[in-house]
Amino acid sequence: MQMANFASRSIASAGYADGKLVIEFRGGGAYQYDGVPASIASQLFFSASKGRFYQAFIKGKFPCIRIR
Repeated sequence: MQMANFASRSIASAGYADGKLVIEFRGGGAYQYDGVPASIASQLFFSASKGRFYQAFIKGKFPCIRIR
């Protein structure tokens, strides 16, 4: 999975493939979110505020596991 780096205070990078969204946080830890629609992942990548988008549309909305 190709990861894209962000200039965000909370999210360091993210990658998306086959309904799986991986987010690496600046504070540490990386999580895989399953069943994420491509439209949501795309909106995250183009959002002006990655952290706010994550809080509003991803956190708590999809099953996730910590991968690092």
